[in-house]
Amino acid sequence: MSSAPPSSVDDLIQRIASDYNALSKQLKIIARYVEQHRDHIGLEGILDVARNCGVQPSAIVRFAKHFGFSGFSQLQAVFREGLSRQLVPGRNYQARIREVIESANKPLDAADIAREFISGCQAGMQELQQALDPVALDKAVTLLQQADSIWICGSRRSLPIAAYLDYALQHTDKRVGLISALGNMHLGQTRSVRAGDVLIAISFAPYANETVQVTELAHERGAHIIAITDSLMSPLSTHAHTTLVVQDHSTFGFRSLSSTMCLAQSLFIALAYRLELPYQPTTGKV
Repeated sequence: MSSAPPSSVDDLIQRIASDYNALSKQLKIIARYVEQHRDHIGLEGILDVARNCGVQPSAIVRFAKHFGFSGFSQLQAVFREGLSRQLVPGRNYQARIREVIESANKPLDAADIAREFISGCQAGMQELQQALDPVALDKAVTLLQQADSIWICGSRRSLPIAAYLDYALQHTDKRVGLISALGNMHLGQTRSVRAGDVLIAISFAPYANETVQVTELAHERGAHIIAITDSLMSPLSTHAHTTLVVQDHSTFGFRSLSSTMCLAQSLFIALAYRLELPYQPTTGKV
């Protein structure tokens, strides 16, 4: 039990992430909900939060007390401090897309679907812009700047992000390796990781087992871990030296990659600026 409650939302999320592995199954569910819906906690009643988490209200009270609050009301007051800011657009998007589907008096055509998907991407980008952690990003850039060898791991839907970073980082003079899990050889590839190397691990719920395994093995071998994931409570964050949190929105059941790709590109551009990389246009010559 915490002796004093956190005084800000950021401090509370950091405390939750630190205690996450020790929480009960129910409290872990509440923890993830609080992190991912921080802009709604100040407005929702305890019954709403309990229903959305699939737990009893008493579990919400236990959660609040675990972090030093007298109850849900005191915890909620921390979130209400930030309600003067406009709600993040992405949080309202899920409700809007449901309304579009339910109110449509005809089947949606391709252009309708494209517009809604683009709107979801825009909402995610706005959320990333507002929620980006500058300290975590700066630490990630510093780790990459100081590393001689950089490894990248991303499987399933994260593979395009990993492939882009592999391409972009080839523009530096660092040794770069992509651990793609092709042929289920990811653990064998990770045996080439050395102490002091940097691994960029990318995965989102439900987390790819291959990426989790590579992250754990790289950590054991003394590598520095940069996690690109959807939560400070992600299994990738357990061993990460810095975690870049990004939430891509789902439209019609399909998740966008726009916010994650933007974050990956921002990471590389910030590194290129730090390294003062010269512009080298592609000529097609080897």
